[in-house]
Amino acid sequence: MNQSSGPVDLVAILRRELNRYSPGEKLPSSRFLVEHHRVSPVTVSRAIAALAAEGLVVSRPGAGVYRAAPSRPLAPTGDTSWQEVALSAEPGLPPQRSPDASGVLSSLVVAPAEVVDLNSGYLHASLQPERALAAALARAGRRPGAWERPPLEGLPELRAWFARDIGGTVATSDVLITAGGQNALTTALRSLVAPGSPVLVESPTYPGVLAVAQAAGLRPVPVPMDGDGVRTDLLADAFAATRARAFVCQPVFQNPTGTVLSVARRAEVRHIAHTAGAFVVEDDFSRRLVHADAPPLPAPLAADDPNGVVVHIRSLTKPTSPSLRVAALTAHGPAFERLRAVQTVDSFFVPRPLQEAALQLVGAPAWPQHLRTLSAALRDRRRVLAGALERRLPELLPDRLPYGGYHFWLRLPHGQDVTALTSAALRAGVAVTPGPAYFTAEPPAPYLRVAYSYPEGPEQLVEGVERLHRAFTGQG
Repeated sequence: MNQSSGPVDLVAILRRELNRYSPGEKLPSSRFLVEHHRVSPVTVSRAIAALAAEGLVVSRPGAGVYRAAPSRPLAPTGDTSWQEVALSAEPGLPPQRSPDASGVLSSLVVAPAEVVDLNSGYLHASLQPERALAAALARAGRRPGAWERPPLEGLPELRAWFARDIGGTVATSDVLITAGGQNALTTALRSLVAPGSPVLVESPTYPGVLAVAQAAGLRPVPVPMDGDGVRTDLLADAFAATRARAFVCQPVFQNPTGTVLSVARRAEVRHIAHTAGAFVVEDDFSRRLVHADAPPLPAPLAADDPNGVVVHIRSLTKPTSPSLRVAALTAHGPAFERLRAVQTVDSFFVPRPLQEAALQLVGAPAWPQHLRTLSAALRDRRRVLAGALERRLPELLPDRLPYGGYHFWLRLPHGQDVTALTSAALRAGVAVTPGPAYFTAEPPAPYLRVAYSYPEGPEQLVEGVERLHRAFTGQG
């Protein structure tokens, strides 16, 4: 008899065995597969579902599973060159509407198994609350009305939870539920800034902000940072020079620098924007990625904002799973109505089962326990990565390490070719993120972003630095 360890193994076995059957011929019963491969009925069910999703088999309830007919070959592709004109010759619109998504795409690509991934910004499966998520999803599916249409703004209970989580002056009525932080950023910028207008961004900044701005026809204008966050003197100058109506920032564990906006500058940012008649879009994506040894975090900018200057984004994705795309977008006053209108036109609403599952997750005792476990794990990974860099590449180790988030921002020696180093690192078996994608103009120096949340464990972090060292010294 064969023995399989799970649905992935069984899928591979059944895929090979399909060649024994003609199209339309019935496959062995689920009971036979359970006994023959020594797996559970659930494993067989998942394997059959995977093959059905690939179009290889057809499942007929009450009759069995059959090999599917061969798929028809795709029709030859026609001439699509006409689209170049159609996508660019639109009068009255900004010249560059096509976003540069290379920075976002590179962070979403799954590295091959043999490559140590120090590029991804998501949690490894071992750090995700998988059991709690599964239990929450199961409970959500059993709730009355779980598949009914939700309110456009989101479930009231979930909106109330986000309002309490953000705190301060944020009320339930200020919260709009969105499909993740990236969707919230898109909604915010399309709602608050007219096409063709400037929008101020931190420099460096998250490439997803730049991609969203470009897709909305906006012009990102960089405002430099230092060790205490955005330089407020330059922020005031930038508002005066551009008359921009929004500034996008990540005040806690900024991506990519890891900087926390200092207490002294937090009130200044709100005051400068208010004086300019502009909004502050506060992307608070990493607050729940605080490390166990961190000092108390400052409150969100939105928590002390009676005048409605701050539009706040709080997502559940980063501390849980890339597939739990649920976030809050908050605003006071008429801005909220504009956000709701744009969100509704774009996507109607976030699917209710996903909102119900998020509500079940954050309301369970497992939620605070997961955050404590994650906080300790990220602290330990930061220490491991810092120790490995100190041993092998001490010249790259930052003077001040972040006490939250999931990455280091490494400044390379002057004249270092970032693109060549990134390629050499990949050939050596480690994926890192090149720095140029985080700047709206020419970078002031060569940088790499190195993340530590996605590798399987500390051993992979150490091995990743060893491979990076080989690439850095030309030994790869």
